[in-house]
Amino acid sequence: MKVTKEDVIEYYEKAGIVLNDDDKENIQIMDYGLNKLDKLGLQLFVYVNTDRYCAKELVLFPEQTCPEHRHPPVDKQKGKEETFRCRYGKVYLYVEGEKTEAPAVMPPDEDIEHFTVWHEIQLTPGEQFTIPPDTKHWFKAGSEGAVVTEFSSTSTDDHDVFTDPRI
Repeated sequence: MKVTKEDVIEYYEKAGIVLNDDDKENIQIMDYGLNKLDKLGLQLFVYVNTDRYCAKELVLFPEQTCPEHRHPPVDKQKGKEETFRCRYGKVYLYVEGEKTEAPAVMPPDEDIEHFTVWHEIQLTPGEQFTIPPDTKHWFKAGSEGAVVTEFSSTSTDDHDVFTDPRI
């Protein structure tokens, strides 16, 4: 799947999110080195990331999955705490906790061994959920894709721990 920044911008527009030209230039397209962006990946724009807080806009294309990961403690900090607020579409968030017996969505069949948490939270526009620090989680968009605003403590993405050893 060849994804362009213009493809990502279309989703921001669907959600009513306005980005200036510099913002658009700084959109990140992440395939996590797996080269299967249509199934596993994430697109995002970072508004701000300081030593105190972070704000991002995440885009998931239809049925795209962000791989399972956690944000561990870094430099005596607890790890990133993040709140996801759905702006467009539907996002299925899976976190540690009581297993949902019949999950609404599944990760890609060929990658399912790298997904271990199954407590499901469904978010539609206007709904939000806060993920505690160092908590395994993954998320997937519904059939129309999703736009999610992330508010968090400082983001240190290079310290994220993924369940999938290929990442």
